[in-house]
Amino acid sequence: MARVKRGTTTRTKHKRLLDQAKGYYGRRKNTIRIARQAVEKAGQYAYRDRKVKKRAFRAIWIQRINAAVRQEGMTYGNFIHGTKLAGIELDRKVMADLAMNEPEVFKGVIKQAQDALAKA
Repeated sequence: MARVKRGTTTRTKHKRLLDQAKGYYGRRKNTIRIARQAVEKAGQYAYRDRKVKKRAFRAIWIQRINAAVRQEGMTYGNFIHGTKLAGIELDRKVMADLAMNEPEVFKGVIKQAQDALAKA
């Protein structure tokens, strides 16, 4: 039976790994063992931070909405409750964008929320 030489497969694996480690500092970019650890850790950070990014953006949107709503004399919690009662189905991302870029339109949304709270 013929002898199997595994150089091609190993080189392919190593090349793929080193391509992923491109741009890293020091031996992390050109030593297989260290590059493998660095790439695995980078993958763990990327996975975790995709979730964290969603949390961070939601927190930013809430802060922006809260700042805009407080200028009109309401709290964030009362405003959200009022939008639910009024049947306004805008998400926080859209409301934060309105608060920053279209303040007059956002004041209309606040007015609707205040009216719904007054009726309840």
